[in-house]
Amino acid sequence: MSTKSVFVTVGTTKFNKLIDSVTDRRTLEALKRNGYTSMTLQVGNGTFTLEPSDVMEISSYTFKPDIGTDMINSDLVISHGGAGSIMQALDYGKPLLVVVNEKLMDNHQYELAEKLCEENRLYYTTCENLCNCIENLDFSLLNSVKIDNSKKICKQIECYLKI
Repeated sequence: MSTKSVFVTVGTTKFNKLIDSVTDRRTLEALKRNGYTSMTLQVGNGTFTLEPSDVMEISSYTFKPDIGTDMINSDLVISHGGAGSIMQALDYGKPLLVVVNEKLMDNHQYELAEKLCEENRLYYTTCENLCNCIENLDFSLLNSVKIDNSKKICKQIECYLKI
């Protein structure tokens, strides 16, 4: 049996709903059915108490100077919709599932995720639909070709979204 790992990041924000959704037993079981055996959570400013899991190995931390190693060592990245986190995962060519924070008023996370989904770079969802996406999406179908000048592209997309 293969062993695959998941890295979950909320960046510098507080997005407890994502952490709660990804550690929900149904979601963990869906990940396990897809071959994932471990998960690392970057919980940011959120409040999270790590409970032992009989489904998979889970570790967590609040912040690190650089989460790149965690992304590089993962087989799937589940991220909030922040542009920096998205572009970093795409820079590493990682399959990416973006979970949009619907509580943000201007909905820019949705717009960025939608644009990159149209380009087959990532999938996106809400916390409520996370488990269903993990069950039904084929992450091998995503375009994992490294994006050249991703920071420049990110700035262009951010400008586009502000118009």
